[in-house]
Amino acid sequence: MKITIEAKAPGEEDEIIVRCNQLDDKLMNLIYSIKSGQENITGYLEDKIIKLVPKEVYYFESVDNKTFAYTAKGVYEIHKKLYEIEKEYVNTDFLRISKSVIVNVAKIAYIRPIFNSRFEAKLKNDEKVVISRQYVADLKKKLEI
Repeated sequence: MKITIEAKAPGEEDEIIVRCNQLDDKLMNLIYSIKSGQENITGYLEDKIIKLVPKEVYYFESVDNKTFAYTAKGVYEIHKKLYEIEKEYVNTDFLRISKSVIVNVAKIAYIRPIFNSRFEAKLKNDEKVVISRQYVADLKKKLEI
């Protein structure tokens, strides 16, 4: 793969051009990753509204009909449903691992099997999340294992 970087003229918008014979999954994942990395997530903490960078989110969790984003800096309420987040970040590092959790696979330190065909993922912030057995195959595919 050849990568060319050119300086733009003042006032021009940043632009990425992809030239290829065929868009494969890896190239599409790269495109979605670049696009989703530019969009911030609005988080709420008490009376504050905070812009969160998606790559800084460890995982999203739904509890009592509220959705939360967990980052190294704190836990923020998100005014979106999990299915909306899942749809918005399809083909990125985010992956649903249970009915109530979407994890950022780039933040996984390691995974290990636990009872009943489920797995446990230890995140880089030392938190642990359980991967339901119906999502294990998706995780293996995403991690290419």
